[in-house]
Amino acid sequence: MFSNKKPAAAPSMQRPATPIECLIGARMTVTGDIVFSGGLNIAGSVKGSVIAEGSDALVDVNESGRIDGDIRAPHVHLHGEMNGDVVATEKLVLGSTARVRGNIFYKLLEMNAGAQVNGQMIHQDEPQKMLPKPSAE
Repeated sequence: MFSNKKPAAAPSMQRPATPIECLIGARMTVTGDIVFSGGLNIAGSVKGSVIAEGSDALVDVNESGRIDGDIRAPHVHLHGEMNGDVVATEKLVLGSTARVRGNIFYKLLEMNAGAQVNGQMIHQDEPQKMLPKPSAE
């Protein structure tokens, strides 16, 4: 009945077991698209799209982070500012300081009180199919 065991963290607060391998610091600005696998933490500014490769990839945007472009990743944790669409093929977490100006596409959504979305929120069981690039003939 009474135990000293601490309860496990709520499932919604647990992150995937993807280590953060790359950091864009608070005083950094990256101009251009970023394609990565693994974990990416953004505390600075990105002017371009952020595209993850791999089924366990994670994009984590800090409160000071800002993206002017789109995000496409399985797991997205957004606590900063986003000007563009977000496609989270597995789980999207919007922290209380998240500000999104664009559409969000998600399979599973966690939205904390205070988060703002100015756009459509679209649930998707299946990820969007990407059309093949035209071949140069």
